[in-house]
Amino acid sequence: MSDNMVRLERIAAELPEAQRVDIEEWGDHPTFRVRGKNFVFADAEATSLTVKLGKPEAEAVVATDPDATPAAYGLGRHGWVSLSVPPGVSEPRWEQLREWIRTSYTLVAPKKLARIVADEDGGN
Repeated sequence: MSDNMVRLERIAAELPEAQRVDIEEWGDHPTFRVRGKNFVFADAEATSLTVKLGKPEAEAVVATDPDATPAAYGLGRHGWVSLSVPPGVSEPRWEQLREWIRTSYTLVAPKKLARIVADEDGGN
């Protein structure tokens, strides 16, 4: 398993009821879900991640981050952002990715579970 995937799985393991589901129809590419709702799409090596952000944040990330693009299949207009994560990316970048993954989780998780994560992150 790639270092990126190990890190991604470690971040997902922090989140209540998060689980990895590999999608056969997508070439066994992993998704990370909470109660059946995707909060991260990844490629097999986790060098490409797609997360959901609030629309204003997604627009700002796409506008300022050269490794970010609106997600395909029309998901970009709903705040989904695709991120390139080359092997060996810096620790500060992983901290930013962790924040975005946790944000994505809180946007799709049931309110009770989202509140647990938001409270851990000092959110309201």
